[in-house]
Amino acid sequence: MANIDSAKKRARQSEKIRSHNAALRSELRTAIKKVRALIQNGSAEQARTEFNLTQSRIDAMASKQIIHKNTASRYKSRLSASIKEMNS
Repeated sequence: MANIDSAKKRARQSEKIRSHNAALRSELRTAIKKVRALIQNGSAEQARTEFNLTQSRIDAMASKQIIHKNTASRYKSRLSASIKEMNS
């Protein structure tokens, strides 16, 4: 446990930021699962629409460094490939 006031404040800030980041990460994972569910159900048009929304969320999380940029790229690539596979 921190003894110095500035260290106590930093601990409070870190906890607040951590919980905010966790909420954003959870929101992102939910959006990805939603796209995967639509792909699984065979709803190509809905999956494409939802993917476009999710893609912007993924980019936003990467720009805020909630997730790594390569992770964001991997998510987008795999979802896009799954949607393309549905159409063929």
